[in-house]
Amino acid sequence: MEDRSMLQLPLWLVRAEMFAATVGGTRNPPDLLACSLKPGSPTQARHKALFSPRAPGAGTAVTRAPCGALPLPTGRRPRLGAESRPPVPCRGCEGPQRGGARFGRIWQSALSTLNPNPTDSCPLYLNYATVAALPSRVSRHNSPSAAQFITRLVRNCLPGGVNRCIVMVCERSEVFASACALARAFPLFTHRSSASRRTEKKTVTVEFFLVGQNNGPIEVATLKCLASATEGVRLAARIVDTPCNEMNTDNFLEEIKKVGKDLGITPTIIRDEELKEKGFGGIYGVGKAALHPPALAVLSHTPDGATQTIAWVGKGIVYDTGGLSIKGKTTMPGMKRDCGGAAAILGAFKATVKQGFKDNLHAVFCLAENAVGPRATRPDDIHVLYSGKTVEINNTDAEGRLILADGVAYACKDLGADIILDMATLTGAQGVATGKYHAAVLTNNEEWEKACVKAGRNCGDLVHPLVYCPELHFSEFTSAVADMKNSVADRDNTPSSCAGLFIASHIGFDWPGVWVHIDIAAPVHAGERATGYGVALLLSLFGGASEDPLLNMVSPLGCNGDSPPEDMERDSKRRRLV
Repeated sequence: MEDRSMLQLPLWLVRAEMFAATVGGTRNPPDLLACSLKPGSPTQARHKALFSPRAPGAGTAVTRAPCGALPLPTGRRPRLGAESRPPVPCRGCEGPQRGGARFGRIWQSALSTLNPNPTDSCPLYLNYATVAALPSRVSRHNSPSAAQFITRLVRNCLPGGVNRCIVMVCERSEVFASACALARAFPLFTHRSSASRRTEKKTVTVEFFLVGQNNGPIEVATLKCLASATEGVRLAARIVDTPCNEMNTDNFLEEIKKVGKDLGITPTIIRDEELKEKGFGGIYGVGKAALHPPALAVLSHTPDGATQTIAWVGKGIVYDTGGLSIKGKTTMPGMKRDCGGAAAILGAFKATVKQGFKDNLHAVFCLAENAVGPRATRPDDIHVLYSGKTVEINNTDAEGRLILADGVAYACKDLGADIILDMATLTGAQGVATGKYHAAVLTNNEEWEKACVKAGRNCGDLVHPLVYCPELHFSEFTSAVADMKNSVADRDNTPSSCAGLFIASHIGFDWPGVWVHIDIAAPVHAGERATGYGVALLLSLFGGASEDPLLNMVSPLGCNGDSPPEDMERDSKRRRLV
């Protein structure tokens, strides 16, 4: 029996059913198989069904593939031993019994070479296929899906070709994180001349084989959710990868308008001198020297029956020279990525609204280019921000917090948000504080701090907390002539936390709502490529307010939170998120 319910995606062709029940019709053999099998999970019988060769037509577990390109599984090493044998070759080469025995020996030989530390791979059949092993276990601060390793294995091990295939074997709880990890391995942006001359469009087929207790067929709605999520990840990565001579503030606004058109939403846009007139001194002061003027843009989703208002505020510095406090020749390259927060929010907003969102959701984009010129902000200048507070500039390279301060104040005053989350590539110190793979979270709410960490583990966009202690740290911004300076006096005193506190001060430390700051400076890229970090995190963190069952499942809040159902029914504000 072959399942024909397949969903055509821009990159993905995801088969919804269990591989063991439907592999007889596999058309494109996988080049790489990434498996994540839990020790002790009830998968032994499924292993036998999947890998045991049978006579053609005798059962649904038969796998046939073109010569030299067999679909070969891999996974956590302890589960790939005695019970697993490879699928039979094509009938044109050898009979099923003879061929199964031959390829069984090759398969067992491949398994014997795998020694994952933390991963390992083995090319097979003249590199037509690769068997790869994920870590057998991960630590408590990593994602159970081993998402970073999935992306790395696909990038390094997937054989070349126009039509390629990946089979992802995982538990249902890891499908979302695995799909987003696979998406990161296939970036959209390139200006290589060879790419423009290529006539054939590359296709990657991804098949999910679910193991574990909840291993029934995946619904078409879930496939659509995976499509939306992976599209959002790749959209964010493309924007971050695009250089500023193309992705200036004008073109970023076009990206926002395009998403708004797809969703039937008309964005609100405030630009250039209008920013100054309306009091957005932070955004205007940072971007006024650039050829392309700064802007604040808002996409708003306001469904009937909403019980709360959520605002996502993104830092969209399309290029950061540092301003007059100019960066050096080694630190300026790569500053096209300083719009990573706004790019992630755009990709997440598109996916979230497409999947259905029950509450009011506003995406606020603070766009500017921190350029050098006659109109550039000088150290010692004083700006009045949208909050009404005055800021003495002592470092023009601490510009992200200025534009975000305007963004969160707008979300609080004009949008009436109950929950404000800002996302930014804010400080280089974030990579020192929490590393290359974990973003840093700073929040006024302990429950949300824990939720961010859990959401990161669920989706693969890892997060770790920063110290939240404004009574000890905000004095770093003391000014003799204004309400505050924009950069700390002591750079050894938790600068990433202080930068976040600067933003929070413009809505007030006593503000009763939930404020979450996510610094993604390091995980926004891996090497010289953008990762699309933040899209999966936002989808997971706010999945409790989604109409999509998969996002409900990966969300740490709402119906999957710690609050008992009766408490959630009594307080509609806590029913889903707060």
